[in-house]
Amino acid sequence: MRLFGCSHDQKDARAPKALSVVIPAYNSAAVIEHTVHRVAERLAGHDVEIIVVENGSTDGTMDICTRLAADWTPGPVSLTVLRSEKGMGNALRTGAAASRGAHVLLTADDLPFGFDDLDGAEKLAAGHDGRLPEVVIGSKAHPDSQVRRGALRGTLTWGFAALRRVILGMRTGDPQGTVLMDGDLMRGLVPGLVEPGFLFTTELVYLAERAGIVPVEVPVRLSDDHDSHETRISRADVLAMGMGLFRLRARHRDGGRLAWSGSASRG
Repeated sequence: MRLFGCSHDQKDARAPKALSVVIPAYNSAAVIEHTVHRVAERLAGHDVEIIVVENGSTDGTMDICTRLAADWTPGPVSLTVLRSEKGMGNALRTGAAASRGAHVLLTADDLPFGFDDLDGAEKLAAGHDGRLPEVVIGSKAHPDSQVRRGALRGTLTWGFAALRRVILGMRTGDPQGTVLMDGDLMRGLVPGLVEPGFLFTTELVYLAERAGIVPVEVPVRLSDDHDSHETRISRADVLAMGMGLFRLRARHRDGGRLAWSGSASRG
């Protein structure tokens, strides 16, 4: 994948990488090994790191991750296994803070969009002399995305999007998709993020928007596994997440524009 550079020998285990892929793992025993191998196969030969962050699982997830790390063959694609407190946001924050990639991809333990997000990013870079936007989102809200939703899922999705616009003034259609971000930008924003759960990427993208950055959303196709079941999010969950948006607004009311200054300095 040319977008993330060619492989080269790394004697320093903490040397920078072209790409970091952060995967939160909570009760992921059924999928995590397959996911890690899929990512490694897709990015084989390129200078990337996979960071799996187990966060409070009660199944065999950590045992599987420990075995994967112990058996991993050293090479341009490295694997790191970390632990965090329970919560997707806690896991993503831990992985992002530990990352060393020029770009960082926040994805999920079952790769809900396959690699459509990376494909979309590569197309964007090809049209801009190899340069990526600072934030690229694998977005279910993109008009070209292929996402079949039942009536309840569609209603809840629309309702939460409306809440984001009204409460936070967000322009991004799907800040809870996968997020591919400039590594320095992400690591600069992470210290100001506190959401422990599903609102983490919304908080991340919100701060990016407040710093004057316009995320670019790319189309995705939701996997058959995700398409085949109705949402587990209830109306009560949407209400709770809506209250979380008020907390985000209050938390970042002052100084949101100062969250990141690196983009201006880079030109």
